[in-house]
Amino acid sequence: MTPRRHFIRSVAAGSILLPGIMQQLIAEEDGPLAPRQPHFPAKAKRVIFLFMTGGVSHVDTFDPKPELFKNHGKEIKADHPEIKGRPGYERIFLKRPQWEFAKQGTCGTEVSSLFPHLAQCVDDIALIRSMHTSHSNHYNATLGMHTGSFTQARPSMGSWLTYGLGTVNRNLPGFVVIAPQQTYAGTQVFASDFLPGAHQGTLVVPGTEPISNVAPRLPADLQQLELAALRQINETHLATRPGDSLLAARMQSFETAFGMQMAVPDAFDLSQENDTTLASYGLQRGQTTGFGWQCLAARRLVERGVRFVELIDTGSSGNWDAHGDMMTHEPLARNVDQPIAALLKDLKQRGMLEDTLVVWTTEFGRTPFNNTADAKGREHHPWAFSSWLAGAGVKPGIVHGSTDEIGLRAEDKPVHVHDFHATILHLMGFDHERLTYRHGGRDYRLTDVEGHVVKDVLV
Repeated sequence: MTPRRHFIRSVAAGSILLPGIMQQLIAEEDGPLAPRQPHFPAKAKRVIFLFMTGGVSHVDTFDPKPELFKNHGKEIKADHPEIKGRPGYERIFLKRPQWEFAKQGTCGTEVSSLFPHLAQCVDDIALIRSMHTSHSNHYNATLGMHTGSFTQARPSMGSWLTYGLGTVNRNLPGFVVIAPQQTYAGTQVFASDFLPGAHQGTLVVPGTEPISNVAPRLPADLQQLELAALRQINETHLATRPGDSLLAARMQSFETAFGMQMAVPDAFDLSQENDTTLASYGLQRGQTTGFGWQCLAARRLVERGVRFVELIDTGSSGNWDAHGDMMTHEPLARNVDQPIAALLKDLKQRGMLEDTLVVWTTEFGRTPFNNTADAKGREHHPWAFSSWLAGAGVKPGIVHGSTDEIGLRAEDKPVHVHDFHATILHLMGFDHERLTYRHGGRDYRLTDVEGHVVKDVLV
């Protein structure tokens, strides 16, 4: 055992941290978070995953449909093959978008006026307009987008990536989720499930103390004496319970606590940023909440070696589930538009976009119709939605796939959630069919038994 490891063991063995923090480990040479090489040289070294919870309307944001403007209020026959039998939809009327679309950038990708800042970044984005998923309920679709399973608990994508790659920073988690509140599917969106507990994500809640109980409560010398005694008891306890991965994960998590006492406050200390950077994210000096804070904190975390950072948009404005009125999309877009654009520009200016993969998605889209001609909202729509990728290994300034003339169904080059996951893993250097874990007598993977890499979006 190295002197440093012995010191950290003795100092941190009994640290009291959030339950999520217990999954953050220091990597020994043979430890679960030891740095490992992927299957092949990777374009991306890290991922920032932007999740807009609630179901963003594709036809109001990234998928322009002139036919909806032209035929607003027109009835679709109830025997339409994609609608037939849906309760409450005996009569279906097309609904026009609330916002206008315009070509943006040198690539000419059309984006609605909901995202004026993000529209400036389309030359760096590969927009997928042909996404589709396997469930119309929030819980199931959110679970599917994060774990590849729509019905049962499975490891999240961030857990799969830390399982495959390990960590490069001994003092910070490899997988962090920043969210003001839980989203649909709760903690399962960052759970490790049957993977070793070391790979569970750590939840960070924006505020003055993003991760609780990190500051030491005792002088270092006294802490060292007390925790050394606890370490000895813990190891004796573990010796009688071999193979208990959760217990081992809890004990190993104590090892990183000492380093986190210094690394965590530094990572979330946005006062180190200059006024220009803060303003670009829409932040006031001293501000500790808001999606701008989440985005800037994500950049600081990936700078420090965190493999996978997810930002969940669950702020005070609610979420994107616009059943009653599509105008609720307006404050939601305003909340995230400038920060996301600032994040892309910031990463690019620092040379980090070359090896950082930025992913923007939601769990499903929203219907291009409703059951009355004057309905203000839209319903859940799993048959078509939009997502985008930017950064490492991604072909910039392109649009992949399309929906039909009213945005009802992914028609050309459809991309299922499993394909989306396979593509993300590929960019991180993994063959999605080979990144597996044996559990319950079979080999599991993020993409289950499906998935194809979307090669058209790759450089």
